[in-house]
Amino acid sequence: MNAVQEPRWTPHVTVATVVVRDGRLLLVEEAIDGRQVLNQPAGHLEPDESLAAAACRETLEETGWAVRLSAFIGTYQWTAPDGTPFLRFAYAAEPVSHDPARPLDTGILRAVWLTPAELKAEPGRLRSPLVWQVVADYLAGQRHPLSIVKEAA
Repeated sequence: MNAVQEPRWTPHVTVATVVVRDGRLLLVEEAIDGRQVLNQPAGHLEPDESLAAAACRETLEETGWAVRLSAFIGTYQWTAPDGTPFLRFAYAAEPVSHDPARPLDTGILRAVWLTPAELKAEPGRLRSPLVWQVVADYLAGQRHPLSIVKEAA
């Protein structure tokens, strides 16, 4: 029997990092479709990379900041207006060191430090609704041990 197989659901797997220093959030301003939007340091998981390693790598590539992960915030599912499905794994991190001479990823205009109130005041500039949802969960104290995310050997 030749059954027609439904296409598999294949979401884009991304990571995001909430980095806080002196009450301010580390964000990136990036150019997307002719708009300047705000996002956490975030990006796609690469082959053979752990979620935690991806979060640290993306933060460094997009902001020049090396970070140390401190907690897992949560997993978020979202479908973009164009129908692209995303699964975002969000981490909390502490800033460790900054390399201001490091070139930032293509499309990243700059890294900025904003207060939560400043970010919340810019809803039209958020790259996706996940940006504020992750911050809101972080601000509400949602933290899980890093060990909650397992990587099978």
